This record gives sequence, C-alpha cells and structure tokens, in this order.
Amino acid sequence: MHPFSFTKAANTREALNAGRAGGRYIAGGTTLVDLMRETVERPETLVDISDLPLREVSVTERGGLRIGALVSMAESAAHPKVRSLFPVVSEALELSASAQLRNMATIGGNIMQRTRCTYFRDVTADCNKRDPGSGCAALHGYNRTHAILGASDQCVATHPSDVAVAFAALEATVHLLGPDGERQAPFADFLLRPGATPDHEQALRKGELITAVEVPALPRPLRSGYLKVRDRQSYEFALTSAAVALHIRGRVIREAKVAAGGVATVPWKLPAVERALIGERPSERLWAEAARHAVDGARPLQHNRFKVELLKRTVERQLRVVGGTK
Repeated sequence: MHPFSFTKAANTREALNAGRAGGRYIAGGTTLVDLMRETVERPETLVDISDLPLREVSVTERGGLRIGALVSMAESAAHPKVRSLFPVVSEALELSASAQLRNMATIGGNIMQRTRCTYFRDVTADCNKRDPGSGCAALHGYNRTHAILGASDQCVATHPSDVAVAFAALEATVHLLGPDGERQAPFADFLLRPGATPDHEQALRKGELITAVEVPALPRPLRSGYLKVRDRQSYEFALTSAAVALHIRGRVIREAKVAAGGVATVPWKLPAVERALIGERPSERLWAEAARHAVDGARPLQHNRFKVELLKRTVERQLRVVGGTK
C-alpha cells in the first residue's frame, strides 16, 4: 500500500472542499481499501464521509423511494419500505457479498465499485482500465467471466454490482452534490460503457459526492424480483442475473422493467425484452419469446459463449417467477 493522508469530514462543506482538492471519498471502504492494498488504487488523500447526514430511506411524494448514499446495504435490504415497494432491490442486496460486507458497504459505494476482473487487479497484467493504453489482457486471455454485451476493443470487464442491476431496471436517478451545486443523473447515464476510455467509469465531475439514489414511482400493483446465477451459492459474483418488475392489470402486462447483470460492462437494460412484454398476456410462450431478445447484440468471447444461452434462460426464469402464468 502506498502512503496517503487521511481526513474526516465533519459536514458536507468540508467533504466537498476536500474532494475539490483531489481527495477520494471513503465510507465503508470495502472496495477501495482492497484496491489500495493491491496497489491498483493509489490515492494521495482519503476523505472519510461516514459522519455526513446521508443515511435516510424515505418514500417520495409520488410514491417512489429515496435511499441515502451512506445507508448500508444491510439496512437498505431490511428496510420495510424497500421490501414492500421494491422487493427487487432488497433481493439484489441480500444476494450480494457476505453479511459482514453488507453491514459495512454503502449504497453509494456499491454502485461506485470497480470491476472484479482478475487482470484489472493484477498490476503486472495489461489493463486499459487501470493503465490506459496498455491493452486488455482479457481479450485474448481467460475470459470466462467477462462481458458479452457493451464491451469494446479496449475493455471487456463486467460491472460487479447486483443492486445496480435493480436500479438500472427501475430507471433510478443518482442525486449528486458538487462544487457547482446539486444535480441529478439518470442511472443509465451514470455508469459509463468503456468505449475508448475504459478508465472513465462514472459520469462524475471533480469533487462531486453521491447523496442518494431515487427509484421513481411505478404503477401498482407491481411485482418484482432478482435472480442471480453463479458458480456457488454464497459470496460469489454473478455469471448472469436478471432484475424484473412487472405491472399486470386485467391479466395484461401494462409496464415492464428488465435489466441483466454479470454479462455486460455496465448493468444492462433490456428494452427489447420490455417491448416484447408490454400489452401481452402472461404465458410460458411469452416469457420464452421475450427472453430471446436479452442477447440482442451479444458478442461472446472464446471462453464465455455459454453466457448467451445462460442469459436467455436466466431472464426467462425470472419473468416466469415474477409474472407467473395464471
């Protein structure tokens, strides 16, 4: 680990001043500290923001949900309003990491976490995300866990967050506070695809701080849930996952929100699947036909071709679980 200075922000103003000066924000530290130990991250200054008043979970006036950036994953998953309004969020959180990590890690930190690509974390390997212009060792290396969607010739690493998949499906908004004031970013625009600049991962301006994630109000009744497929059933990242939310009224699907994880460089919204569902009656045939669109545009690599079929089956299964056929 490289030497660094440490400061604790007593209030938002102190945090923003330190961030504007180049400090890196830290709360639970469950990702950043690991990367510092491996010398992947080498910040000169850490700014502890754990005392800031960003720990509230509330229902918005229109019936949406706002989760403060410093609410822990465990607190968010257990909150009665999260569980009742958007089970897909609580399920995604409960299927993430270990109980110890969920107790420490925050919502803001979780969506900011960096890839688990082994080449990214190996400082001796070529990685454009860690060292721009060095190349991507995963392209021609062992790439079983890598992306089949949203990749570029610069990077094929997947985004590791589970709850980010739920936020993407629900079309959440990220609330930000920076030197220039408050602003909001659609979740779909906040996490960036690699393109030619894989080292630019979030649409953050210098010194900006995540204050909350807001899930918009959706028509009721709303059924939702999260399915995670992995090599083992505990403390493992997704090979594929599916976040699904359906509004069914009069035995017709009126609204559909679907996204996939474990298969793309960012949480992957599936608009073609959604379009195939809206206006239709739930049926086994519909789930299968809609799920086929989950792999539109997929570009598998040498070792992860199995993800194409696995993603279709994952989405189909979760559509069936959430939507039923009755």
